[in-house]
Amino acid sequence: MKLTPLIAAAFLTAGAAMAAGTHDGGHGHDDGHMAGHGHADMMQVGRPGTPEEASRTIEITMRETSDGEMLFEPDDLSFEPGETVRLRIHNAGEVEHEFVMDTHDNNEEHRKLMQKFPEMEHDDPNAIRLAPGETGDIVWSFANTGAFQFACLIPGHMEAGMHGPIHVQSN
Repeated sequence: MKLTPLIAAAFLTAGAAMAAGTHDGGHGHDDGHMAGHGHADMMQVGRPGTPEEASRTIEITMRETSDGEMLFEPDDLSFEPGETVRLRIHNAGEVEHEFVMDTHDNNEEHRKLMQKFPEMEHDDPNAIRLAPGETGDIVWSFANTGAFQFACLIPGHMEAGMHGPIHVQSN
């Protein structure tokens, strides 16, 4: 069978799209990310919560500075084990940003995958992607103690400063 350039392009595009995934199912890297379970199940950083469970709301702003730095405000988050919070995230910047919570290693793996597939669709309860001016919520239960990370994994954003620690510990 002879492939015309248009048909060949369609096959290549479809193959790339299937390789990219959609974040639904965690990009196929279930080694600790979701431990082979659906997203409703526990991740190391915790699990999705319900609005009724949230004990407080944390306002988080994503933005860029005039010198090219990209940042989150606040840039450090702390929670108690078992605490459920509403993270209200606002993109006050001029470009699209995302907020992703996970372990440092999983975020690094995800960042590398995003470099290969920057237009990847997101459908994870621990992440949100917002256009300039948009606001969105993540309701999350931090079940496990430990050190985790939040970051913007859009190519170049983490390197420009968009990351910070999440501390989950008893006070």
